[in-house]
Amino acid sequence: MPNIKNFETIIKPIITEKSSLGSENNQVTFHVKKTSTKDEIKVAIEEIFKVKVKKVNTSIVKGKLKSFRGSVGKRSDYKKAFVSLEDGQSIDLSSGV
Repeated sequence: MPNIKNFETIIKPIITEKSSLGSENNQVTFHVKKTSTKDEIKVAIEEIFKVKVKKVNTSIVKGKLKSFRGSVGKRSDYKKAFVSLEDGQSIDLSSGV
């Protein structure tokens, strides 16, 4: 039975032009919880998608300042995980679209 904590670690995949270039190198990008560690991310990806993970790199993305109707607000910061998969492994993110 899957651990529910693993499903809370991964928030959503990031599908942009830049992240799709990583798929050529067997790499997938995810938006993850700010408090999650690389080991937690690795275990979550392996359990949810049934693939072998080679390496996980993370970065904190700072929120942008945005103005709306004259008042300035700030988008919240978030954590991004770059997951490198073993050779022969893949995750098809476009199948759910």
